[in-house]
Amino acid sequence: MPFVATCDLFDTFKDSARFLAPVFRDFGAVTRFSGPVVTVKCVDDNSRVKELLATPGHGRVLVVDGAGSLRCALMGDMIAASAVQNGWAGVVIWGCVRDVAALATLNLGIKALAAMPRASTRRDQGIVDVPVELPGAPVRPGDVLFADEDGVVLLTAEQASSLK
Repeated sequence: MPFVATCDLFDTFKDSARFLAPVFRDFGAVTRFSGPVVTVKCVDDNSRVKELLATPGHGRVLVVDGAGSLRCALMGDMIAASAVQNGWAGVVIWGCVRDVAALATLNLGIKALAAMPRASTRRDQGIVDVPVELPGAPVRPGDVLFADEDGVVLLTAEQASSLK
């Protein structure tokens, strides 16, 4: 999926595109990324995040509904490095990350709420490929996400296929 700037997407789709609230910070070395969405819903347990990012990403974007929890990080440098190695385009986390200095060197788009040094406790919980609700918009598996310095835009696969 070729990258298209989020402002240009608004000009094209207006209110038929979905926009996440401007609450996410950039943590990866890549600030402009796009790809088909895979979702995971988990709170304070990154078991599914680690598992998914260890599989072939094929340019996809993992969207993590961590319920906005600031209690622990759902991704750190080792899991993010696995995502790079496996070809993921990016990760958007409604929650925290850690190892910020290392994340900034990785060729991966990473957006999250904040940094938190505390790691999550793995309890083998989390649900994959379910619709999730992040601040500002619902996110469905198979949506196409575009992220840059101006924000995050979500299109349906049909809308994204109309882009030149």
